[in-house]
Amino acid sequence: MNRYIALQKVVELESFSKAAESLGCTQSAISQLVASLEEEFSLKLLNRFRTGIKLTIEGEKLYPYLEKTIYHYLIAQEKVKEIKGLNSSIIRMGVLPDIAIHWMPTVLKDFKEQYPNVEFTIRQGDYTCIQEWIKTGAVDFGTVNPKAVSGLKTVMLKENAMVAILPTDHPLTKLDVIPLARFAEEEFILLGEGRYFEPLEMLRSMGIMPNVKYTTHDACAAMAMVEVGLGVSILTKLSLGRTDYKVVMRPLDPPVMRPLAIGYKETGSVPIAGRYFIRCLREHLEQML
Repeated sequence: MNRYIALQKVVELESFSKAAESLGCTQSAISQLVASLEEEFSLKLLNRFRTGIKLTIEGEKLYPYLEKTIYHYLIAQEKVKEIKGLNSSIIRMGVLPDIAIHWMPTVLKDFKEQYPNVEFTIRQGDYTCIQEWIKTGAVDFGTVNPKAVSGLKTVMLKENAMVAILPTDHPLTKLDVIPLARFAEEEFILLGEGRYFEPLEMLRSMGIMPNVKYTTHDACAAMAMVEVGLGVSILTKLSLGRTDYKVVMRPLDPPVMRPLAIGYKETGSVPIAGRYFIRCLREHLEQML
């Protein structure tokens, strides 16, 4: 393959000396490689002119096939690097709490079956700290709400419905769907994800000012407060997946969705194993639609 690459570089630069300099070897070595190739094919491949090196008629006919061979060789070399990278990589990611509990375990199990030598460092956090971890390099990527981040690239994953959470004896439980306007009348328990208060931003965008009495950064704490009748709340439907709190869940009118994405610093900042894992995550979520 070195002979093919030497010939390609000579044709590209029209010079043995420039090809040698580009490949980091001597002009004599390049000449020997090309001569060996010509001997193997029993064809003269290059003509030497004062103005530079050109392919012969025979060389022009053969050269496209040599280029294809080089291309596929380089692709194979890249694939070898990927395989080696996957066998010795550590994936560092920041994950929102509900994602860590309800989505990640299944995806991790499937990924580990395919790539058993990959290690994981998983940091659980909110929109604010995950964004900061990505920017400082503490993690390679993380789950984020694209509306809550700045200065990051994002790849959309999925939208998750937000729902009303009510005490079991609350009058609103008689309704099948809860109008958002009703939250202006109720004592409200606000879940904040770092400096971004998702339910508050959503209600304010619709001109609704909730009567916030309690603010927490933990969905379980919010549900516990709703359970004892301290107020009502709005959480993602996903966050109620594995809880036994005695609360009532109702859809919202109009429906509200939380967008979820993978956030990363820049193209190339996510290692090979991380890119494979993101692909695995997206495939799992597509099957859930």
